[in-house]
Amino acid sequence: MKKLVLVKYAAEIFLKGLNKNKFEKKLMNNMKKSLVGLDFEFIIDQGRCFIYSEDLDELVNRLKKVFGIAEVCIVTEIETDMENIKLEALKALNESGAKTFKVETNRANKNFSISSMEINRTVGSYILDNSEGFSVDVRTPECRINIEIRGKTYIYSKRIKGIGGMPYGTNGKTLLMLSGGIDSPVAGYMMARRGVDLRCVYYHSHPYTSERAKEKVKELARILKGYTGDITLYIVPFTDIQMDIMDKCREDELTIIMRRFMMRVACKIADKYGIQSVATGESIGQVASQTMEGLVVSDDVADRPAFRPLIAFDKIDIMDTARKIGTYETSILPYEDCCTIFVAKHPKTRPVLSEIIKSESVMEIDRLVDEAVEGMEILREEL
Repeated sequence: MKKLVLVKYAAEIFLKGLNKNKFEKKLMNNMKKSLVGLDFEFIIDQGRCFIYSEDLDELVNRLKKVFGIAEVCIVTEIETDMENIKLEALKALNESGAKTFKVETNRANKNFSISSMEINRTVGSYILDNSEGFSVDVRTPECRINIEIRGKTYIYSKRIKGIGGMPYGTNGKTLLMLSGGIDSPVAGYMMARRGVDLRCVYYHSHPYTSERAKEKVKELARILKGYTGDITLYIVPFTDIQMDIMDKCREDELTIIMRRFMMRVACKIADKYGIQSVATGESIGQVASQTMEGLVVSDDVADRPAFRPLIAFDKIDIMDTARKIGTYETSILPYEDCCTIFVAKHPKTRPVLSEIIKSESVMEIDRLVDEAVEGMEILREEL
């Protein structure tokens, strides 16, 4: 008899038909990667994935952050024998602290002659006959006692919710514009949860933004790395671009032109490293540059898809997610990013594309973009 963790895949993986094996293999590799440094053993029993480790708590904590896992369940492995099953089921119920229960059996091993329904009835009757204060509730039980009859038998009642989604690295790559705010880390998390390989770019305006602002962004990247396993952060010097915009363009167009340069730089980096898309934390109507007109003008300079996973979220939803994934407390540290330092007093909220293009025509756009990309700092192992 020993304790294991049963890993339940997100249901979406099972809908992949002939491609299912590819997603399962990637998920398995991601789990192994997340468990580096921990002694563990994978046990596959008739299609179910179990993992053994003496450090069960650490095992569960790491698996909870692996995309593609719907649940992790702490199970007891026993020999397949009705007396063992009844005793362990009663023990599981006593440990749960519940008063109402339901027994659910999955008999994958058809060589075991007793049917699932008969096992449910037998175990339920045994619990009621050998204990006090428990009752059966088949609709809304406080405790579900799960019995899995496979090569061996596994009994569990403790189920811990995973983060679901798709196995990381199965759906291409994106370059996230990571600021020091609340929104962009959440956007990155959501893209990664859909299996998208995440890289990040941060625009640093030295000396107007401090080293503490840069460290804040690096810490946000480290938190995201806790979900993705690894991450690359491109730190782009952005001061020259912003000063040139301020010197040559209208003040009310500063924000939207700055966003267009950010998009250009991101696409340039993405092209250089074979990244198929860019992503931002923008939400429709949240600030002046995030009106429908502003987003259209920003996207005009993009040469690849620009994803905005938060586009229809309100701020409360985004903040709640930030708290859940652990980025919120870092995001609210009072270190300004380049967007908040170089902001117009009355930014244009309904920019017209032809007017913005005309305003930019006095700038050496290609030179500024090239110099910014050439001067960037690349962090990976340091994070």
